[in-house]
Amino acid sequence: MKQTYRLVLSILLMLTGSVMVFAQTTEDLYTTIRPAQPTKTATNKVEVVEIFYYGCIHCYHFEPQLALWLQNKPANVEFRRMPAIFGKVQIPLAKAYYTAEKLGILDKIHHTLFEAINKNKREIFEDDAIKAFFVEQGVNGDEFSRVYNSMEISTKVRQAEVMARNYRVPHTPALIVNGKYLTSPSMAGGFDKLEMTLNSLVVKESGGS
Repeated sequence: MKQTYRLVLSILLMLTGSVMVFAQTTEDLYTTIRPAQPTKTATNKVEVVEIFYYGCIHCYHFEPQLALWLQNKPANVEFRRMPAIFGKVQIPLAKAYYTAEKLGILDKIHHTLFEAINKNKREIFEDDAIKAFFVEQGVNGDEFSRVYNSMEISTKVRQAEVMARNYRVPHTPALIVNGKYLTSPSMAGGFDKLEMTLNSLVVKESGGS
């Protein structure tokens, strides 16, 4: 009887542990966005959006980890970034992101701007400083001003502001999966769990269990 009791107890403990691990690796590591928000991807793709701010040191430290995930991301994932806008202070750097994208130099500017602000501690938060930074990178000043102050960029900034509000983004960095789920390094408790959570949500949105 004692051996049977011990066997049953061991099985119960194993099952309890499995339930605890399952709880830790699913709902506790992300939130559900209600209502779900529209995506910019085809129906057979899963959209993953990073919400970031150039002035956020946590976003800067997250960049190398995110790059690793992107190298091995599921084939049906379409990834894009969206600058966070919680108030007026974030608007200039959001405009900087969309300006670099419009000028076709985002790959060059993105990491360089992150590093200038967070590693080199440069004060690149206002229009004039941002323009000077772009000129340093070889961009014509007049061309920068034309794009930076354009209606197209203003529209993208307003859309990003609305989407951040609709996503209910509490902090940066954050990741949105298919307009339905929000997770982040702090919510997941580290990159390993975040990677697992992201992949799990992608499988879920791909029709898996």
